[in-house]
Amino acid sequence: MLAVQHLKVAYGPTEVLRDVSFDVPEGKIVALLGGNGSGKTTVLNALTGLVRPRAGSVRLKGEECAGKRPDEIIRAGIAQVPQGRDVWPSMTVAENLELGAVTRRDRAAIAEDLEAVYDLFPQLREKRKRRAGSLSGGEQQMVAIGRALMTRPRCLLMDEPSAGLAPAVVGDMVDAVLELNRRNLTILIVEQNVGVAAAVAEYAHVLQNGEIAVSGPADGLLDDPAVLRSYLGR
Repeated sequence: MLAVQHLKVAYGPTEVLRDVSFDVPEGKIVALLGGNGSGKTTVLNALTGLVRPRAGSVRLKGEECAGKRPDEIIRAGIAQVPQGRDVWPSMTVAENLELGAVTRRDRAAIAEDLEAVYDLFPQLREKRKRRAGSLSGGEQQMVAIGRALMTRPRCLLMDEPSAGLAPAVVGDMVDAVLELNRRNLTILIVEQNVGVAAAVAEYAHVLQNGEIAVSGPADGLLDDPAVLRSYLGR
């Protein structure tokens, strides 16, 4: 589904991603892990066009996306749930969700997708007229996920979805990710929470100093004390 090859990104003279390559197979959940400053968010921003790669290829179902504008990449089928949620606090839940469909014109399908988001997150249906800024952190995360789903993505990128959430809410978020995958959505999840990554991902890559340091099946990789100690500081 998603093939990243030899991705390089620099901010001025500072090279953040040196040579990053990995695949996200169709219908799978893949985790990208690493410590602070390892380049995880930069990878996602490069995949969605928020930063322009210096070199490398990003292909979705064989279509080259590297170098395209963010709206073109959204139309191609890649959507991102940003770290920190970034909801529009003064707008209602419904208005935030509808913003996710701003690049679309298929009104009937948009209405169907909105109902699907409300079915996934019933709390949002109940609070659809509330301002997003008045919601709890967990509810705002639901809005951020729902907004991305309104783009009708083929590959969903999630940046630290568990960050700042209470443990019980993290469990609900994990359930939502697994349910989306059961609906055949391909997901790349960036996490520092190894437990969350192990609960959802089938395969994992660990990023260190702008490069993929180690890769493997998530259950074995994230149970390996040497990996946790050497690459994730656990």
